Amino acid sequence: MHESEGIEIGLYTLGDIVADPFTGKTISAGQRIKEIMAAAQLADEAGLDIFGVGEHHRLDYAISSPPVVLASIAQMTERIKLTSATTVLSTIDPVRLFEDFATLDLLSDGRAEIIAGRGAFVESFPLFGYDTNDYDALFTENLDLLLKLNENERMTWNGHFRPSLRNAEIAPRPLQKELPVWVGVGGTPSSAARAGKSGVGMALAILGGDPARFKPLVDVYHQAGLEAGHDEDDLKVGVTGHAYIAETTQQAKDEFYPYYSNYWSYVNGQRGMVSGKLTRTDFEELTAPETALFVGSPQQIVEKILRQYELFGHRRFMAQMDIGGLPFEKVAKSIELLATEVAPIVRKATRKDQASTGIH
Repeated sequence: MHESEGIEIGLYTLGDIVADPFTGKTISAGQRIKEIMAAAQLADEAGLDIFGVGEHHRLDYAISSPPVVLASIAQMTERIKLTSATTVLSTIDPVRLFEDFATLDLLSDGRAEIIAGRGAFVESFPLFGYDTNDYDALFTENLDLLLKLNENERMTWNGHFRPSLRNAEIAPRPLQKELPVWVGVGGTPSSAARAGKSGVGMALAILGGDPARFKPLVDVYHQAGLEAGHDEDDLKVGVTGHAYIAETTQQAKDEFYPYYSNYWSYVNGQRGMVSGKLTRTDFEELTAPETALFVGSPQQIVEKILRQYELFGHRRFMAQMDIGGLPFEKVAKSIELLATEVAPIVRKATRKDQASTGIH
């Protein structure tokens, strides 16, 4: 989809495997992946723009290999762009990563993208023989190499962490001239500046609170990009966040609260934090109209996306819906509402804005 058609709207999933808070049952990894594929197919048929899958190396997540899952999704879909969300760039060989996604690009007729990040967990470091003390240096070197591989069929390169390349052939080449690469940024100005300086898209994870606190990151990103000589058109911001949509805001909150509360306890437990249960009062505050938690009626979601658009002028919004053991039929209904009742209004509003400001 061309940017002048308004902002892109899509979905991402991390494939977490959590017990349903009502039944106590946990689905298998195989079932979870099949449901993710069904969600991608539904998103494609409903006209959403992008579908992303995350990478984790834990038994409570179903996806450790995004390109394999996305290659399978490519065969069941026609138009939707396919991205990692995110690839843990610090602990993967950039050559292998590039070749996997170039292959995905060929399989999908030019729909592959990479969102590279540092990952919220560190279990991939010992798994693949890396030291967490090199966390930042690994990411910097690997991003630099990935971007060079994207530009060059043959590479001569020296670095610190992987063997040197001597006129190495990097194959296959993607169908697109270059794979779109974005960097996932959580909340640090240095990460935003690095994304800008590299001239890649910045995917901001805004999982709650007041979105206005992320405005300085967007400013830092644009400033670093322009100072490094990149074109304003190459500097794209995407926003990712948790979402659940129902016919009314009250219904959305009533339905989503048990699953979000389940997710909240679970994720805090994974990180070793003991923080009691998320009360309904807390949840009401988290879902208030001015916050970044996208839970509500289609109208409420439209308003939240457009409020963020005023702040960031972003080109892409991606929602994560399938968290906390939420059953697939509820995820599917929420996807349909996003595609049919939210996306058309948001695209129309942002298309007008882009036409009047000359962004395309």
